[in-house]
Amino acid sequence: MSLRPEEWPEVPEATARVARAVAGRGAPPLTMRVRDELGELFADAEFVEAFGRRGRRGWSPGRLAMVTVLQMAENLSDRAAVQRVRFDLSWKYCLELEDVGFDASVLSEFRTRVAGHGLEERVLDLLVAALKEKGLVKAGGKQRTDSTHVLAAVRELNRLELAGETVRAALEALSAAAPTWVAQVLEVGEWNRRYGRRIDAYWRPPGSQTQRDRLAVDYGRDAVALLRAVYHPASPVWLRELPAIQTLRQITVQNYLITTDSNGAEVVKRREADKDGLPPGRIRLTSPYDLDARYGTKEDLHWTGYKLHISEVCRPPRPDDGAPRPGRRARPALPNVITHVATTDATVPDVKLVEPIHQALAGRDLLPAEHYLDSGYASAELIVGARATFGITLVTPLLTGTSRQYRENAGYQREAFAIDWDARQATCPQGATSRFWSPAKQKGRDVVVVRFDQADCGPCPVRAACTNATRWGRQLTLRPRALHEIIHANHTAQQDQAWQAKYALRAGVEGTIRQAISVTGSRRARYRGLAKTHLEHVYSAVALNLIRLDAWWNDQPLDHTRTSHLARLDLTLAV
Repeated sequence: MSLRPEEWPEVPEATARVARAVAGRGAPPLTMRVRDELGELFADAEFVEAFGRRGRRGWSPGRLAMVTVLQMAENLSDRAAVQRVRFDLSWKYCLELEDVGFDASVLSEFRTRVAGHGLEERVLDLLVAALKEKGLVKAGGKQRTDSTHVLAAVRELNRLELAGETVRAALEALSAAAPTWVAQVLEVGEWNRRYGRRIDAYWRPPGSQTQRDRLAVDYGRDAVALLRAVYHPASPVWLRELPAIQTLRQITVQNYLITTDSNGAEVVKRREADKDGLPPGRIRLTSPYDLDARYGTKEDLHWTGYKLHISEVCRPPRPDDGAPRPGRRARPALPNVITHVATTDATVPDVKLVEPIHQALAGRDLLPAEHYLDSGYASAELIVGARATFGITLVTPLLTGTSRQYRENAGYQREAFAIDWDARQATCPQGATSRFWSPAKQKGRDVVVVRFDQADCGPCPVRAACTNATRWGRQLTLRPRALHEIIHANHTAQQDQAWQAKYALRAGVEGTIRQAISVTGSRRARYRGLAKTHLEHVYSAVALNLIRLDAWWNDQPLDHTRTSHLARLDLTLAV
């Protein structure tokens, strides 16, 4: 497919006249407002590297990008979006169309090309640049970030189902690519009896654990037999390069071992986590159909898929300059624009995203002065690094310790001890001084281990509130002095009502995540693979921005959280 960049034509006069007549005196639809306010937002030239210079001429990628954004705004399928392009007058007005549109497969090909050339974020870059020119977003100010889980566009499989479905997927790929080879090498009837249907279709696992274990071993033996047939010297070499075969090989290695019994016979056995070990979650495949999805856990939540991180501009509900607060239903001074979207697999902790987010915002010249985050993103090192590298103040609560005193919120916590860094000594609340001070490394971090003498802690009347150790006295683990002072100041500030009121601004991002889930369906991925899932999230973010801009242009105030009568009564009684 080739591309010859060209400017979007003017809206056909007949289309404009009819569209405005239909809109009447009320607010025009979002699609018409976007065209009037932002014009040719996505130029064809911005996507030229994803298309060749030869071949049949393709549909305008700039307008395909706009179609995809509008598709996300209304949570439409590809076919439904194409129908809108063909028959919806407001869409034709936005896209400046007089023709009948295109086939639904064009959208899929467009996404593949954009994701394959790393252009997923181009539409957000273009929108942000246009808004900067209009003065609707700028560097400085406040931004907030939060994450949510995203379910992969595949069924969640347990280890037994994964083993069987991976063999079936490999057989399907081989049967499509080399049917003659399959007929010559395999007993097709027997393999079809076991793998003719998807493992998760009309299938129930055996009732007893013994039967399930036997079936798991059978799947492993079939996988090994199939791989040996493919890698046999007489088999075509190119069969090994089929993605489904590579996936089968990797999933077989992560779930099975080949050993020998006491008679020297070969045995295929299932890996046991406590004996043989399993690959870490960050590299362990969870589906033969989405190789980027991972199994994630957050407290009592478990899922297979990804994480979505959203950063947006935010402003306090009341002016900082003491000016009177606008009416409850007043339009905000500027819209809260989503400035960045990141997508990771489910195993990546939030704290790993802070620096990449700041680098991305720096690339868009949208670094905030204050960045509001929850404790999952926070560390003392990041607070120091963000200030030194980007000039950003992280407004975030640092987690407290993990000792018994912190868990029970009782006894003498670390803050109860006086630390004399110059004398390299700690003093407990009872006046005893430490006898041991040693710099060390724990989990790759610099720490200082401080220990009190058993002779001081043993007869102490409040020992039970301080330590349960019997062989030695109380032990403290401190960070280096600069980080320790930051942690101490942060924990102290968290108790201040003014800090708590300021930090309440972060909670608004929860509403943005809720909007992404309810409007664009971001809870479950539409597509498979990290690149296309990220593309979906970026285009969804652009769609949400256009929805917010449309409301702002139409002087529509922000919605307020609804409180039930029962909740109000409960609050009244509590006071």
